[in-house]
Amino acid sequence: MAGGLVAALGAGVGLWASGGDDGAPTGSAAAQTSRGASSAERSGVAAAPSASPSPTRTYPLSTAPRTIPAVRGFTAARGPGWRPASGHRVVVTDPRLADEGRLVAGELGMTYAGQKNDTRAGDLRLTLGGGGDGESYTMTVRGGRVTVSGPSDAGVFYGTRTLKQEVRGGGTAPEGVVRDAPAKPQRVFQLDIARKYFSPGWIEDRVRELGDLKFNRFELHFSDDQAFRIESDTHPEIVAAQHLTKAQVKQIVDLAASRHITVVPEIDSPGHLGAVLAAHPELQLRNVNGIARRGAIDISQAASGKLLDDLLNEYAGLFPGGQWHLGGDEYQALTVPDPAASFPQLAAAARQRYGSGANVADLTTGWLNDRAETVRAHQRTMWVWNDGFFRDASVKPASDLVVAYWTGKEIGARVPAEYLSAGRKVLNYNDEFLYYVLGEPQTFVYPTGQRIYEQWTPRVLRGTTAVSSAYDAQILGGAFSVWCDLANSQTQDQVAAGIRMPLRATSQKLWDARTPALTWAQFRTLAGRLG
Repeated sequence: MAGGLVAALGAGVGLWASGGDDGAPTGSAAAQTSRGASSAERSGVAAAPSASPSPTRTYPLSTAPRTIPAVRGFTAARGPGWRPASGHRVVVTDPRLADEGRLVAGELGMTYAGQKNDTRAGDLRLTLGGGGDGESYTMTVRGGRVTVSGPSDAGVFYGTRTLKQEVRGGGTAPEGVVRDAPAKPQRVFQLDIARKYFSPGWIEDRVRELGDLKFNRFELHFSDDQAFRIESDTHPEIVAAQHLTKAQVKQIVDLAASRHITVVPEIDSPGHLGAVLAAHPELQLRNVNGIARRGAIDISQAASGKLLDDLLNEYAGLFPGGQWHLGGDEYQALTVPDPAASFPQLAAAARQRYGSGANVADLTTGWLNDRAETVRAHQRTMWVWNDGFFRDASVKPASDLVVAYWTGKEIGARVPAEYLSAGRKVLNYNDEFLYYVLGEPQTFVYPTGQRIYEQWTPRVLRGTTAVSSAYDAQILGGAFSVWCDLANSQTQDQVAAGIRMPLRATSQKLWDARTPALTWAQFRTLAGRLG
């Protein structure tokens, strides 16, 4: 997809690298720029205006915007560029763009004038039109005005994010045309609020940050062994004392929607249910010796499925987006040498449902399929952790389940190519690069933005090795995750600071998986300038 977009956008893409932090050209794009530009153009700084501007005044050729993520296409032009002023208007050509118009007007200190057909000096005009990727946009700076157009309001929104960063970073949007679209359709930030409570205000701040970085999914992992963190009407007995109310969640969901971000819920099962089972010990999975397995629900009991379905159905209305994460990982019944001997009740239930040759992995896959059927009734696309797909099961996971590939370290974990060659769609959660685990337990190390920026792409699904480019279209995108295993290791403000550069690097590589034109040092300096 990236190669096709480059061809469509033309040679202007190379202009992105026309200046380093000090304005000096860098890399191959710098060589391209230097062959056809004057010294003033190569500097990236417009010529100083004369004391008495005249109609014959000329400008150097513009240089591409500096934004995070970088724009993928720019056609340079000569002109003064554009900067906002208090007397300038934001106008829209379609009432569906009113939210985007009001937001950017407030951010840039302009006047939102609503739907207008006339033109005035300094206008920022938002318009719907064109085809192609719904998240694509074109931004034209010409004649002292700006027009942002796209086939959907999402694309127009992303154009306003580019404009906001241009103004914040340099004060002036450069003359010319930006043509931009993401390489990957799903750009995810995942937050574990089950192990650690995060305040609504902190979460809302992350939503605003994610919107400016052009992420479009925010996954909330709100149920685990430690706590269940969202108010429940069907099962209030499972909810932690410190939790988000439904009103608070709705406010987060609405704010996210205004930034074109879908909030994706995750209630992980049949493992990681310790908080739910604390209120329902009768459903706790126990082995042949009566010893409880932490976090694991007894999937041989009909009441277990009903409890989960109650919750899935309840929260479908609270989270109206198109995706749902079903979990499916680390079920303790399948981490022992002989599951049938350790958990005879599961083995018996498997044989009763699927025949004499069925095993515990079959019953677990059936549980996952049953929960998928519940969620599918709400018209959702479902994600499942890769270790929730079992090689030795004759019962197959539903064909519409997306693989959330996070690790190759789990028992029986398969390489990504096994899922891809079977036609599965995959999301990249690679724990080698994209897992920010509080306290760095086990072998986890806090990820750095530099490592993501220089070594990771969406095709690096496991470890440090990329899968074949033939599978690129099946990789829907990726997710940067915050897990709170040792919850008190950092405050929420320390988390925000710690993930700041990794988030920006992930944003860059999901928007454009190619090797970035800026060095890491230049990228880091740019991030500091943009705030």
